[in-house]
Amino acid sequence: MLEVQNLTKTYNSGNKSLTVLDDVSFKIESGETFAIVGPSGSGKTTLLGLCAGLDRASDGSVSLNGIALESLNEDERAAVRNQHVGFIFQNFQLIPTLTALENVMVPLELRGEKGAEKVAMDLLERVGLGDRFDHYPTQLSGGEQQRVSLARAFSNRPKILFADEPTGNLDAETGEIVEKLIFDLNKEAGTTLILVTHDLDLANKTQKIMRLKGGKVVEN
Repeated sequence: MLEVQNLTKTYNSGNKSLTVLDDVSFKIESGETFAIVGPSGSGKTTLLGLCAGLDRASDGSVSLNGIALESLNEDERAAVRNQHVGFIFQNFQLIPTLTALENVMVPLELRGEKGAEKVAMDLLERVGLGDRFDHYPTQLSGGEQQRVSLARAFSNRPKILFADEPTGNLDAETGEIVEKLIFDLNKEAGTTLILVTHDLDLANKTQKIMRLKGGKVVEN
């Protein structure tokens, strides 16, 4: 489902260069759960962005569901994400002017699918927000917002789900609820899960763990 080979990302500023990822390689099979751990500044979020086609590597290659991302332009990479990828972010990334229901419907409407409202309603019910359809993000708690983003992530039935510190802004109890929903929905849908986290307890719930330090893989 995902194959990363010799991935390097260097940022240049004037006559200085900063390498945030250095020759990273790994492979994830369809349906696997995989955690990327490491201290702040180790390159975890940068790696996630490259794997999802949100950014281009300086060197190396990423193959997502058999598609070589480095050979695609911006629009083509966006089409791949829309077709195959779901996202969950630490800061939720909901659209503030849309209700919970409308936020979940967005990926389906972008794909021109019929029945988007029914799918979105079913998913919000599934994450325990059946009474929050018409609420805007500012009317929801952090845990509720993350559950909306979880429903949105699964709305287009992604083949691969990227979760960047999904419980980072939540208290322990709410974080556990969101964790369980991520793994339950993931298992039901047969999705491949890639999780970036500081939380080793959360990482240990995945099948594989890769540890980054200073942009390099120190354990896989």
